[in-house]
Amino acid sequence: MPLIGTTMNLRDLDKMTSNMSNTGQMPVLFLGHGSPMNAIEENEFVAGFRRIGKEIPKPNAILCVSAHWETRGTFVTAMQNPKTIHDFGGFPQALFDVQYPAPGSPELAKQTKNLITQTEVGLDDKWGLDHGAWSVIKHLYPNANIPVVQMSIDYTKPARYHYELAKQINSLRQKGVLIIGSGNMVHNLRRVAWNKLNEEFAFDWATEANETMKSHILSGDFQPLIDFKSQGKAFDLAIPTPEHYLPLLYSLALKEDNEKITLFNDKPVAGSLTMTSLKIG
Repeated sequence: MPLIGTTMNLRDLDKMTSNMSNTGQMPVLFLGHGSPMNAIEENEFVAGFRRIGKEIPKPNAILCVSAHWETRGTFVTAMQNPKTIHDFGGFPQALFDVQYPAPGSPELAKQTKNLITQTEVGLDDKWGLDHGAWSVIKHLYPNANIPVVQMSIDYTKPARYHYELAKQINSLRQKGVLIIGSGNMVHNLRRVAWNKLNEEFAFDWATEANETMKSHILSGDFQPLIDFKSQGKAFDLAIPTPEHYLPLLYSLALKEDNEKITLFNDKPVAGSLTMTSLKIG
């Protein structure tokens, strides 16, 4: 994947960060994004996204970790104008017609790169905003007037690696950056109850996994969530592949000891998906 930019020294970084004013600490979100159709449908979940967008301070920029950008290595989008990526098939034309023309932020991309020391972060000029990002951010900020940068998920690394990597970007919160993890806590498309696509319904194992996850989240005991592969059959069914789950760990890693976690959109759909979302701070 092509890289752009060069290594920056600390003086360059200081100059760059001074352009983004210090703010009160921004909250962190994990958003259960569900079906791409949530981008254009009116339902309780998009209403929940809109409500959160009104409740939290307006950010200077957004850094989003989406389930739908997996790479070998870690990258951040560094273009001025990221394209809207329609990375799905079989949906109505109206969904493919949606554009979310939020600006990018090469400045934030470089800041993120320089904060992360446990790996080399690439500056990407090819990706854009995939539906894990724009389908939810468009409800928070419908005017597309907040710069958005995406950070990829290195599919070669274990959960602990992602959790520790996320901790290195915590200082961005003081610069008015809203960090969003976008995925689903329970996400097993192979077990979807197609006859209950639009119904609030969960298989027993999905309920067990979601309730256990929420218990650990609210108690602040994140270790079992990091060790999700050792939590038994319900977790194995809830997380058959990790890409939709890992954004949760990015968000949880940023929680500080005195911060409260609030759940919203906490409902299952189609048997094997949960829309459970959370706000930290």
